[in-house]
Amino acid sequence: MAADLRNRFLVALLFSIPVVLWSSVGTAAFGLLLPTPFGMRADVWSLSLSLPVIFYSCWTFFDGAWRALRARTLDGTVLVAVAVGAGWGCSAVITLTGGGEVFYEAATAPAAFVLLGHWFEMRARGGVDDAIRALLDVAPPTAVVLRHGEAAEVPTAEVAVGELLLVRPGAKIAVDGVVEDGDSEVDESMVTGESLPVHKAPGSTVAGGTTNSSSTLRVRATRVGSDTALAQIVKLVQEAQNSKPPGQRLADRAAFWLVLVALAGGGLTLTAWLSSGASFATAVLFAITVVVVASPDALALATPVAVVVGTGLGAKRGVLFRNTAGLEMSARIDVVVMAATGTLTKGEPEVTDVITDGVGEEELLRLVATVERESEHPLAAAVVRRARGLGGTGAERVENVPGHGAVADVAGHRVVVGDGELLEREGVDPGRMAARRDELAATGRTAVLAAVDGRAVGLIGIADAPRETSAAAVRALHEIGIDTVVAEVLPEAKVAELQRGGRRVAVVGDGVNDAPALARADLGIAFGAGTDVAVETTDVVLMRSDPLDVPAALRIGRDTLRKMRQNLGWAIGYNTIALPIAAGVLEPLFGFVLRPEIAALSMSGSSLIVVANALALKRLTLRAAASAVPVEAKVPPDVLRGAAGPRTHDPVDADVRRRTLT
Repeated sequence: MAADLRNRFLVALLFSIPVVLWSSVGTAAFGLLLPTPFGMRADVWSLSLSLPVIFYSCWTFFDGAWRALRARTLDGTVLVAVAVGAGWGCSAVITLTGGGEVFYEAATAPAAFVLLGHWFEMRARGGVDDAIRALLDVAPPTAVVLRHGEAAEVPTAEVAVGELLLVRPGAKIAVDGVVEDGDSEVDESMVTGESLPVHKAPGSTVAGGTTNSSSTLRVRATRVGSDTALAQIVKLVQEAQNSKPPGQRLADRAAFWLVLVALAGGGLTLTAWLSSGASFATAVLFAITVVVVASPDALALATPVAVVVGTGLGAKRGVLFRNTAGLEMSARIDVVVMAATGTLTKGEPEVTDVITDGVGEEELLRLVATVERESEHPLAAAVVRRARGLGGTGAERVENVPGHGAVADVAGHRVVVGDGELLEREGVDPGRMAARRDELAATGRTAVLAAVDGRAVGLIGIADAPRETSAAAVRALHEIGIDTVVAEVLPEAKVAELQRGGRRVAVVGDGVNDAPALARADLGIAFGAGTDVAVETTDVVLMRSDPLDVPAALRIGRDTLRKMRQNLGWAIGYNTIALPIAAGVLEPLFGFVLRPEIAALSMSGSSLIVVANALALKRLTLRAAASAVPVEAKVPPDVLRGAAGPRTHDPVDADVRRRTLT
């Protein structure tokens, strides 16, 4: 498309130059009266030179105008077609009926300038598709597949689900899969935006388009072709860029009325100048200038170019906007609700405290881990991980008590592990461990009590493993003006309550239990590592599953909306000033006349300013700076550590699940 516009512009420029030189404008400007070839009349010679401009260069405008009229709408091509067609048509009629004052330069020169502006716009807009092109170039064209025990290089499109891929160091992984053999570091930056390599071991998932860094991997293909994560990312970004935000619909209506006003203004200008006694040629020139200068290109470009840049910028960061309505809404959010587990935290409980009474720390961990080793509860798994390498004997007569803990015989001792209710059932007095349990619960930890042979010997504090960037994310949210951050386990009721209060709410989640709240929110934000149902109910997907990308998404939305408003303001202001000047209001006062050629140039310049302003979004810095807000006064200490709410059955912790961070 850009090449076609370039060719049309070059033809228009080549033939417009002699048209201008042989016109009255050229004669006045250069003081030369050039002879015409073969003794032709000057107007006939200009008509001949204008034909390639009108029937080749300008055909794109005539075709576009015809399509717009068939669709019962008005756009910039209609204005250009009317201006060029009217100027050239009037001149051609005068020439063919015997000659007179003509103005072919008023048709050909503006056409050249408009084509130049559109060519530059197309080149500039092409630059905003860098993110899409980069993503499309990420996937390797071939893959090494192990078939019948031998490595064979095949086109990536021929890889089937279930096949085993051999990925050597430095090679790109062709499709999504699961590592079956090998340990290596994988660069996922082009897909997720994560700058640091991610360690992969047997059982780890890998995405197509990522790069294996250090060691050979054998990967079993799970998703190929259009089902891969990379293909889905490209699809999401393209859908977002092709969708229209609510503000664009308003701009489209404004552009329609602007074209209508310009056409009416051109007619009124023609009538007014003829009524004032001006010549027909003068009246037509003013009318053409009005029509040309009022092209709504800048207004039409104001929103979509900013949207394309904003969504492309997000894609590079790993922030995917599913639609432009979400992009626009992200600029209006004033409350962020986080389903804490899996967002501010990793969803991986870890041991934070080991408190003993009468036994050593290692002995306590060994006893509790021996009892918990048979449990599938995530809290039990945390204790087992902490006690790894400490040894221990097996447990006998294990009794799991759902919701409360477990009892077992270990090396001849009766060991009870669980909450206060289980210890009470077993006739064990928690003693001073009860007070310590309450202290841990007050800070958001789950306390697991342990008793041996009827005596409480210690407790273990467990909290969801924090994400390293949780505290910085909260600070960054305050920095961009989000005064309320709510961390809850099931925030749907809180979302409804906030919305009833007139707040615009964003919900961040990653699980099935978050889906209702995500769907209810004004803006749903899902971590890319979350479940499919969570992702499907959201407006924004964060591929890196990093809390810091939440404020990054909101900042992209705010800056994109700011650019939209700036562009719309410029486009409206330009037309408000340019229309009366083009109509000739300054001519009686100052003798200033805006020629159609200059009007076309200024109109193209206006459009280029809009595109350049949108492209400035690329310089947006997304790093979270240190906040001046005293966050410690706003957020409970356990959230700053990342433990934004325990998963526990202990009734003491019930109120800890609900906290408002303001």
